Amino acid sequence: MQYELEMSLVGELTYYLGLQVKQMDVSIFISQSKYAKNIVEKFSMENASHKRTLEPTHLKLSKDEKGVNMDQSLKRSMVGSLLYLIGSRLDITFIMGVCAKYQAEPKTSHINQVKRILKYINGTSDYVMLYSHGSDSMPMRYCDANWAGSADDRKSISIGMFLFRKQSVL
Repeated sequence: MQYELEMSLVGELTYYLGLQVKQMDVSIFISQSKYAKNIVEKFSMENASHKRTLEPTHLKLSKDEKGVNMDQSLKRSMVGSLLYLIGSRLDITFIMGVCAKYQAEPKTSHINQVKRILKYINGTSDYVMLYSHGSDSMPMRYCDANWAGSADDRKSISIGMFLFRKQSVL
């Protein structure tokens, strides 16, 4: 590639497009903690109480046609900022997809859910992703489905995830 493109070696990758990278012998840590703290501050949620979960178990977001309309630009800004965070925070992927679904006519319930996610991020901003390699790694697949789980149109919801985990010997 060096023959085709002009390249220079500037050292080991440590920061790229908001991703903080720490490389070690057998593992790589990837984090967006600085970005996470910045978006929490951007929306003035740094002093809000931390949430231990992304959403309450009883909540099902819907169109909420009877709810109070909210500012579209605020919700789009909040959701857009959080969607970029998915690069290193897979735990918010599903709920962010649900929140993004209601961008056209945001209601108070939608904004409250996004604020809850920001409170969760505020309490967990130092979470990192760890990639490691070795002969004892094995792929694992998890999936879940909720038949007719959408409150609006009764469509089924499913999600899947692949992980590489180290085998443990008991």
